[in-house]
This record gives sequence, structure tokens and C-alpha cells, in this order.
Amino acid sequence: MLSAFADGSLFGEVVGDGPASVVCLHGWGRTHRDAIGILMLPGSPIVDGISLDLPGFGASPAPEEAYSSFDFARVLIPVFESLPGPVVVMGHSHGGRVAVALTDLRPDLVAGLVLIGAPVLRRPTASRPSARYRVLRFLRRIHIISESRFEAVRRRAGSADYNAATGTMRDTLVRVINESFDDELGRIQVPVALVWGEHDADVPLDVAERARALLTQGSSASVSLTVVPGVGHLTVTEAPAAVRASLDDVLAEVAS
Repeated sequence: MLSAFADGSLFGEVVGDGPASVVCLHGWGRTHRDAIGILMLPGSPIVDGISLDLPGFGASPAPEEAYSSFDFARVLIPVFESLPGPVVVMGHSHGGRVAVALTDLRPDLVAGLVLIGAPVLRRPTASRPSARYRVLRFLRRIHIISESRFEAVRRRAGSADYNAATGTMRDTLVRVINESFDDELGRIQVPVALVWGEHDADVPLDVAERARALLTQGSSASVSLTVVPGVGHLTVTEAPAAVRASLDDVLAEVAS
């Protein structure tokens, strides 16, 4: 059952009867439902937690302007401040970006991190738009071609996420995919578990390996990397037991 948070600006689901020890943040185009199967994994104890719909997804309304990951994190702060103490934040994909941003903004609210296929570093192989696309974009800006014609060009060039997004969420997507958290990762001081699908084509394993190096060189309490065989980007739903094992490890470390 959905619950309202932050004066009704966010929605999500509460799992368990005790104070939340985990807050879950989903990936782009997903909802809070992805994490429920991890918190309530069959055959394992229920983990007390909250799984949120980020702004613009599920039941939570879209922002009125384009957000960065730090903007997403600022919206979440009241939820974390309402909890009895710092919690583990589990973030899949885009939710991992937001988790890192939140940890940088308010380290006092975060006891540990589980980052799953999270695009926290810009890929060095990312290519710039084609020359044709850049020319057409310029022609649209000076009103030589119409917005509707350029939209058709955008759709042919854009990803499935881009084409599915509209309004401020499309502008938000363009903004967040260009983010990189090199400095922020080096400042993290809590235990971090990285969980990656072996065949993740959206956020390849090299991102996890680079992130682990930055975390290890920084001041993170401990860093682990679990590579889940035969799994792609949706590790949270394809391999919930593997994610739960890493979550349990971080919870145990935080409690010790």
C-alpha cells in the first residue's frame, strides 16, 4: 500500500513494522516496486524499510523544472530527517546517482550504500552527437526548421528512455546522464557494496571497477564488488537474492 512522504510530495511503500533501516531508490523509468522483492525476499526475514517513487515516476509528481541528481536528493532529505537515525540507502541505476548525491549533501543521514548498476561515472567512450544532428539542432535554434521536424530527428537519435520521457523529465534525463561523481565517491566514508550484472550493457562493469577504485582510494569504510553471472542491468528484479546478500552484509557491518 502506498504511503505519502515529505508533505505529500513523494510516495512509496513501507515494508515491515519497525523503524526503517533501509531506503530504496529505483532506476530511471522504474518504480518503488522493484525493491519490494528484495526487502521481502522469500525465505528471508523481512527488512524494515521504505521504497520510494522518485519525482516523476510511479505516484510521485514530476518536478516543475529539470532536476540534477542533487536536486532529487534535496527533495528526499525530509524523508531521511524523519527517520530515527542514519540508514542504508540502496540505489539501482539512476537511484544510485541520487544515493551518492544524498550522501555527499548529508552524510549524517546515510549509514551505508548499496549501489546496483549505478551510472555514477561518465563513460569515457561516450560519443558526441553526429555532425548532422548538431547542424539540425543549430537550424532549429535559429528557427529554420520547425520544432516538430527536429523532434522527429531527436526520436530517431534518442534512447528508449529519452523517447519515453516528456517535458521536464526529458530535460532531466539529458542533465543527469552527463553527470559524473568522481569527487563525491572519494568523499564517501560509509560501507559501500557495488552489485553489477555481468552482462549490464547500460552501465558496463568497467564503471563499477572505476568506482571501486575511487572509493578505495578515498575514505570509504569498506568497499565490495559483487558481479552477478548471467544478469543484465535489471539486477534488482533478475537476481534479488544476490542484491539481498549484499544488502545484508552492509546492514551487518553498520550494526557492528
